[in-house]
Amino acid sequence: MGKSWISKLQNTNEYKICLSRFLDFGFKNRAAGFIKMGDVMGSDLISDLPQNIIESILIQLPIRDAVRTSILSRKWRYKWSSITQLMFDEKCVPDCYDREVLQESVVKFISTLLFLHQGPVHKFQITHLSMQSCPEIDQWILFLSRNDIKELILELGGGEFYRMPSCLFSCQKLTLLELTCCELDLPHNFKGFSYLKSVTFLRVFISPEAIESLISSCPLLENLSLRHCDCLSLTIRAPSLKYLCLQGEFKEIFLVDMPLLVEIVVAMCMFDNVTEHIEQRTSCNFVKFLGGVPNLERLDGLVDFTKYLSIGNDLGNLSMIYNNLETIKMHLVSFEDMKEIRVVLRLITSSPNLKELHISGSSIIPTSIHTADLEFWEKECPSDYILGQLKVVKLTEMSGWPHEIEFIKYLLGCSPVLETMSIIPCIYNMKYHLEKLVELMKFRRASTIAEIYFSRPE
Repeated sequence: MGKSWISKLQNTNEYKICLSRFLDFGFKNRAAGFIKMGDVMGSDLISDLPQNIIESILIQLPIRDAVRTSILSRKWRYKWSSITQLMFDEKCVPDCYDREVLQESVVKFISTLLFLHQGPVHKFQITHLSMQSCPEIDQWILFLSRNDIKELILELGGGEFYRMPSCLFSCQKLTLLELTCCELDLPHNFKGFSYLKSVTFLRVFISPEAIESLISSCPLLENLSLRHCDCLSLTIRAPSLKYLCLQGEFKEIFLVDMPLLVEIVVAMCMFDNVTEHIEQRTSCNFVKFLGGVPNLERLDGLVDFTKYLSIGNDLGNLSMIYNNLETIKMHLVSFEDMKEIRVVLRLITSSPNLKELHISGSSIIPTSIHTADLEFWEKECPSDYILGQLKVVKLTEMSGWPHEIEFIKYLLGCSPVLETMSIIPCIYNMKYHLEKLVELMKFRRASTIAEIYFSRPE
């Protein structure tokens, strides 16, 4: 009975519900002296559970409630002090609208808890607290560097960036590192994190040379996310990388030796000064960015990514085939720019196993177009090319450009297994809807089951 009960608690969420009732009753009555601990649940089965199961239970609770279990009985006084995961969020402090008071309360709570803690800390996390940089964080990082830290998540608020101390780089057991609003410099003797698999930087001030060195010195790195670490020109070498997220104002990105990379999410903010800098280059951005990722499965290009890829030499010499690429999402594509159109077509025709295609237009209403440009679809598009796996197409923010219509016509004509194509215009106009719907109905469809949905914009 006892063993099966313990097993059931350990493998389901029932232990969390059970303990919550146990603690609610204990907190309300034990402190007032109304009961003895054994009265809470008869023979007090929870208190007699093995320490590893009790730790699993305490980790499920907000950290403040886990610490409060010390008032329940002598048995529980120090059980919280050896838990290996310390996660601090808005639940760890009372509601307070005074930022300075809240900051002081958080700092005091964390410092006291670390002072009383015993044993290793494998995970340390601060999130959703709008906490500002403060000197005490140095002591916390030093403490963690001496206690086998494996996962460090430090989310600070705005204001002054927190400068990470050098002791961070002595945390050689790190497997996950997430930093927000921090400043980072690599020490000269830094040799890398041998076990680090995931890095997420949000508004982290770090030089391009430092981040390149950090990435290349983490041989097991699988997940890399750089968000709003702006104005970087990077050459990223990460042979074990599987997921890459880049968001911000990047001047130049060169992906090298990434045979395992399967998913990319990119949002390039192309301001005029950045565009001018990139256009001075003669090499092709498409080749530099996508030429070293042969096994890509999913590509999500946000904001100005298509524009970024279109800069540089002609794409005609590119021979890369993405046999594993099944999902392509390209946002804010300008169908008035022939270079961007070529980028989209090159991606599609280089992905023989493409199953889902999502394209959003730039929402610019067409004014005029050169008739000669439309000849592009007959002269340069391979009429015999077949998108043999494409089943779902979603086109949003369509403005009615002739090139958009030709693009739709092209997709319908070379997709024999297409199931659905949904089209959402950027403006609501019933006449406009009906005209385009009638025009689309006339196009030849390679698929006998393809259905076209023409929806109103939300």
